[in-house]
Amino acid sequence: MIGVFQRVSQASVAVEEGRGAGHFEAICKGVVALVGVERGDDEALADWMAGRIASLRMFQDAEGKMNLDVREVGGAVLVISQFTLAASTRKGTRPSFGNAESPDRAEELIGRVCATLAHEFGVEVKTGVFGGAMQVALVNEGPVTLIVQRGGVSAIND
Repeated sequence: MIGVFQRVSQASVAVEEGRGAGHFEAICKGVVALVGVERGDDEALADWMAGRIASLRMFQDAEGKMNLDVREVGGAVLVISQFTLAASTRKGTRPSFGNAESPDRAEELIGRVCATLAHEFGVEVKTGVFGGAMQVALVNEGPVTLIVQRGGVSAIND
């Protein structure tokens, strides 16, 4: 599972046509969490990812240090499923999506991330539409963007 988390002052997602047409969600202060599910990811990893989203200290305290998490600033999380995060770009110029989980399983695990954030961590969660053609708009504060993969924060290495 791969996550790209962006600290935002506002963000929204809209689906204009196709699956989920008319869907619109927005948050003010919080985190946009783009989440990609890879083959072999499981419920334990989804729970771990939810915990990372909820507890990463991405927000500044009174001294200007990133010491506060989304809950401590009263923020919300906009979760967007993004299978393209599982792409490999090692060969050629066309991304390969062989590492992406099947849509049904990925949708189930993204749902679990959202449910765990809301129920176990008490975070307000908004979502895009799984498999929908979404338009995401955001104001990245800082900018602060963190990449989280499996067991820890990492750089993109493809």
